[in-house]
Amino acid sequence: MRRTRRRRTPTVRRLGDRRLAALQATLAPDVEWTEMAGFPLAGTYRTPEGVTSNVMEKLAEDWDDWTAHDDTYVVDGENVVVLARYTATNKATGKPIDVRVVHHFVVRGGLIVRFEQFVDTALVADAMTN
Repeated sequence: MRRTRRRRTPTVRRLGDRRLAALQATLAPDVEWTEMAGFPLAGTYRTPEGVTSNVMEKLAEDWDDWTAHDDTYVVDGENVVVLARYTATNKATGKPIDVRVVHHFVVRGGLIVRFEQFVDTALVADAMTN
């Protein structure tokens, strides 16, 4: 049975922490982290260090104040779906984004083993072009 929660689960809550070591501690050693096709960082990254260096650090290089604003959590066993939105300002163009996003996490043993992002990539790309 699916449950919808406004309260965050402990593992997913820590993802909001900007400290990379705290994020890495929530990821399984063999994590598969997939950024959506068409997103600037599209691809699948493995290992906690691979995720933080290829996703979080790159976002910080290209965007000011990149933030995922969590709205709703839907939990079904080991599956956690988060309805959220991203806000940020692109450093190169000065254009802001405010775009809806869905994150699907698979959590086992208190660690994230899989992540998949769903986002309107056209809005993100538009903010990156003059």
